[in-house]
Amino acid sequence: MDQTTSGTIGGTPSKAAGGFAGSAAPSGEAEAGACIAGSTHLQDRSGPGPEIMAASSFEGETVVNGQGETLGEIEEIMLDVRSGRIAYAVMSVGGFLGIGEKYFAIPWNALVLDTDHKRFVLDVDKDRLQNAPGFDRNQWPSMADPQWAGDLHNFYGTPPYWE
Repeated sequence: MDQTTSGTIGGTPSKAAGGFAGSAAPSGEAEAGACIAGSTHLQDRSGPGPEIMAASSFEGETVVNGQGETLGEIEEIMLDVRSGRIAYAVMSVGGFLGIGEKYFAIPWNALVLDTDHKRFVLDVDKDRLQNAPGFDRNQWPSMADPQWAGDLHNFYGTPPYWE
């Protein structure tokens, strides 16, 4: 990846003066959203993306790890309605025709949008993902529960999005 810019994708504005969703976080400031990586992602600003995009455009996007192995695909984007931030991407793994799938809530700031390959990168190997907190299609966790959310961010090594 030739170039990396971090900031929010569809999240809240950065705290920089004149900042906007998708602008780079000022030096020393915590990342508020997913990073954007790719050699051409900032050259064409003629339409939506990659800095501001419809959440529905991410559904079905592939998620790979740092070794390029496919981990799953994005099923849903979960919004924290009160703060206006993206909280999590829900990734599905395995299964056939929806049977046997396992779902994982991935902190938004744990993902990198790879614009060159049109996919997300999650820096987790497949073995570690096997031990990640997951859930079934019909039994979702209470994502607003602070204990659940804190444990999830600890697992992925990311600061909570609300801090």
